[in-house]
Amino acid sequence: MLSGNRHLLFIHFAVVLFGLSGLFAKFIAYPAVLIVLGRVFFAAIFLFFIMKSIKLSFSLTYKKDFILFFLLGLVLAIHWSSFFYSIQVSTVAIGLITFATFPVFSVFLEPILLKERFHRKNLMFALITSIGVLLIVQEFNFKNHLFIGVIWGLLSAVTFSILSILNRKLVRGYSSIIVGFYQNCFAFIVLVPFLLFVPFHYEGKNIFLLIILGVIFTGVSHVLFIEGLKSVNVQTASIIAVLEPVYGIIAAIFFLAEIPTVQEVFGIVIILSMAIYVTIKNK
Repeated sequence: MLSGNRHLLFIHFAVVLFGLSGLFAKFIAYPAVLIVLGRVFFAAIFLFFIMKSIKLSFSLTYKKDFILFFLLGLVLAIHWSSFFYSIQVSTVAIGLITFATFPVFSVFLEPILLKERFHRKNLMFALITSIGVLLIVQEFNFKNHLFIGVIWGLLSAVTFSILSILNRKLVRGYSSIIVGFYQNCFAFIVLVPFLLFVPFHYEGKNIFLLIILGVIFTGVSHVLFIEGLKSVNVQTASIIAVLEPVYGIIAAIFFLAEIPTVQEVFGIVIILSMAIYVTIKNK
């Protein structure tokens, strides 16, 4: 019982860290792509030492898995870059809540990627979620920074859905820590060329924040979540994970004074309700 409670706390704490990670898009004075580059670099180093300490093998069963991990690293790079950029051009709330639509995207992508049966009722989920997004957008204009934030946030949701679906196959044969390590490594490789095009200025404060983001809010949260799954079932963990934007939005109110409007709150409630419902139905 005590072990179960401890693992449940691990899941909650990991989700809190996931939610707070979005604030770094405002705290770190770098373009989104450089923030992600630093994040995956320090996360990969942290996971490397974790694997060494627990004597986890770095070898992959099949050479073709390197290609799959590379593709997943590419998707991860796009996911986090679009997520942070969404927050930078709009607000933490918009970036987090549009990302929270990923369970709805998953019910459409799973039949395609996993060749599963498509259920027509999923159209209803998409329609209701769209109402929530419409309440948040308010104005469809590419000059409107909130609208641009929503577009990039939805891209982060789609890419995260793809990442989650493809990861299901990998975690059947590999530890989640190995999956996380290789994904971060390949995401780093994908993003390194951007250093040639995006101006980078060394600043001690920003580098320190990147280390915190990569180690605590990515590496540690990843390990805690995995550890929590030892006695917490996946459905419970998935429902808790939907609370990620709630923690992030509350933190943004206190640390950034970003207070959602009443209309945005209604949109947030609709999207979260659909995300939780879809998560429960699909587990």
